[in-house]
Amino acid sequence: MNDEAAPRALIRFRLLGQVEAWRDGERVELGGRKQRTALASLLVRAGRVVSLDQIVDDLWPEHPPARAAATVQVFVSNLRRALEPDRPRGAPGTVLVTASRGYQLAALLGSVDAQEFVRLAEQGRAALDGDDPERAAGVLRRALELWQGPALADVPDAPFARAEAARLDELRLGAVEDRIDADLELGRHSALVAELELQVLRHPMRERLRAQLMLALYRCGRQADALQAYRAGRRVLRDELGLEPGSALRELEKAVLRHDPDLAWEPPAPVMLPSAAEEPPGDEPGRVLVVDDSGVNRRLLVAALTELGHEVHAAENGRRALELLRDPGGYDLVLLDLMMPVMDGWAFHREL
Repeated sequence: MNDEAAPRALIRFRLLGQVEAWRDGERVELGGRKQRTALASLLVRAGRVVSLDQIVDDLWPEHPPARAAATVQVFVSNLRRALEPDRPRGAPGTVLVTASRGYQLAALLGSVDAQEFVRLAEQGRAALDGDDPERAAGVLRRALELWQGPALADVPDAPFARAEAARLDELRLGAVEDRIDADLELGRHSALVAELELQVLRHPMRERLRAQLMLALYRCGRQADALQAYRAGRRVLRDELGLEPGSALRELEKAVLRHDPDLAWEPPAPVMLPSAAEEPPGDEPGRVLVVDDSGVNRRLLVAALTELGHEVHAAENGRRALELLRDPGGYDLVLLDLMMPVMDGWAFHREL
């Protein structure tokens, strides 16, 4: 007879939307609102011991019933049965653990969506600070995709839930702004304008979003619209708060007015293969390999570089590029997913 314990079921919890639990891919029935609120009280403090008194305060902040503590114990017992239906009768829980006049939700790393969101948002911010916008944008998108709706949406009447939802929503907005900064660094300003206009409409007093909108508009050649976005923000701040825009926004307006070259987006430096020859290359036409999954970009780059007299080859993916790079003739320049500059694309290619 095999006495090995059965593997623990994979349980995931959601707070970024309605309070939910999923066991091995199937949604767990968590009972009524008060019982779900008790679980939420434990989830927002996952990994820590939560006293029975604290849970009572979370469920009945003003007038707890006479048997409030006993009711919480019933809720916990019901939740244990729902989360661990195969647990032998009388055996201690492994998900909801009793600990010194309280309970602890022993969730595995990454199993609570709110905690995973915070972890990914911090990673994305670190990548952005470390000048890696490509990684930052990807990690922050993964973080934001965890949101299924307003946090703790089905327990909004509990004060602790309102406070936690406000905290998470502020972190979400910060992650959105970080992701937009990453996309701006990658030259995606044209694609960002519509999203930024909607975000500014929803959050008219967030100056960082307004600055991002101004920058995106300016880089799209819409200087007048960028200045109009500034004036609209200034009116909102004056009318609602009696304040002037912050120094960062005022300096951005001045930079837009004077066409500050620092506002322009510049593409990343192309990746070059080292030349086999020791002497520096001359100005003669060379062999260029263009690698880009966009057919439009490939055609534009090939046409521009051919016009300049170069021998140009194109690859639609990394595998095809590696095949071409085995050519004994070699290449003088490799362009990898080079984003077309908006205002001076041909001048940029000629400079290359």
